[in-house]
Amino acid sequence: MAETASELREQILLKENEQKASTSYDGNERSVPRKEVVVEELHDGLSFGQFMIAGSVAGMVEHMAMFPVDTLKTRMQMLASAGGSSHSGLGKSLLSIVKKEGAFGLYRGIGAMGLGAGPAHAVYFSVYEVCKEKLGGNKSGHHPLAHAVSGVTATIASDAVLTPMDVVKQRLQLRSSPYQGVMDCITRMLKEEGIRAFYASYRTTVVMNAPFTAVHFATYEAMKKALSGISPDSANEENLLVHIMAGGTAGALASAVTTPLDVVKTRLQCQGVCGADKFTSSSIGNVVQMIVSKEGPTALLRGLKPRMLFHAPAAAICWSTYEASKIFLQHWNTQ
Repeated sequence: MAETASELREQILLKENEQKASTSYDGNERSVPRKEVVVEELHDGLSFGQFMIAGSVAGMVEHMAMFPVDTLKTRMQMLASAGGSSHSGLGKSLLSIVKKEGAFGLYRGIGAMGLGAGPAHAVYFSVYEVCKEKLGGNKSGHHPLAHAVSGVTATIASDAVLTPMDVVKQRLQLRSSPYQGVMDCITRMLKEEGIRAFYASYRTTVVMNAPFTAVHFATYEAMKKALSGISPDSANEENLLVHIMAGGTAGALASAVTTPLDVVKTRLQCQGVCGADKFTSSSIGNVVQMIVSKEGPTALLRGLKPRMLFHAPAAAICWSTYEASKIFLQHWNTQ
C-alpha cells in the first residue's frame, strides 16, 4: 500500500487537531496553539465498532481458509471407533476422507464455524485492543504482561460466543456424523441434551485458551519487536511479512503447548456421539484420567501435527487480515 497505517493515523489525528485548534466566539475564530491539544484520542484512529469489524473479517478469513486442516485435527483426536480417523498419519487421514467422503467431507460443519467465527472474533479483537490500550500496551517499549493479560481477557469473552458453534462444528466433522446439518444438530442437542451440552467444554476451553492466548500474544508482540530490531526499515508494524512471520511463530508455539487440553475439549464436545465415551463430569482431571487409563498418556498428544499446521498459518492469516482491515478502515476514516 502507498500509505502506511502510521501515516493514515497521522492524517486522522491532524484533522482532529485542526478542528479542536480553533473555537468560535461571536463569529470570530480564535486560534489555540496546537501544542495544547491532546493528540492521542483515538487508538490507531479507529473506533470500538471498527475494531469489531476488522476482527470479524479476520476471524472469518482464518477459519474458512484453514477448515480442512481443522477437520483432520478433530478426526485424529477422536478414536476410530468414535467417528475419528483410523490413521495416525496426516497424509493417510486426508486421503481416507477424500476417498470415502469426497472433498466435501473436509468441509462438514463449516456453516457452524461461519456463524460463530465472525461474532467471536469481533469480540476477541475489540476487547484485546481496548484492554491493551488501558494497560499501557501501546506505549513505547515491550510490554509482554499487558499483551498477555489483554489476550486472556479477550479469549474469555470470545469463547462464550464461539463455544456453542464449536461444539456443533466438531460433531458434524466426525466420520458418519448422525446429524444432517447445523440446524439439525442444534435442534437435536437442545431436545436430547439441553442447553448445557453447548457449554460442557467451556471451562476446558477457557483453561486451554488462557495460556494459549497469553503465549500467542506475548510471542506475537515480541516477534514484531525483534523483527523491527533486526531490520527497522523493512520490518515496520505495517509490513505484511512481519505479521505473517510473527503470527505464524506465535500460533505454532501456543498450539503445541496446549494440545493436551485441546484433546480434552474435543472429547467433551463430542461425547456420546458416534459411540464416543460419555463423561460423568466436565472436570478436566476426570477426562484426562479416563483418556490416560484407556489409551495411555500419548493419547493427549493426538492431533498435535494438524493442530500446529492449523494454527501457524491460521495465526499468520488472521493477523495479516486484521492489520490489513485496520489500514483499510483508517483510510476510510481519512475520506
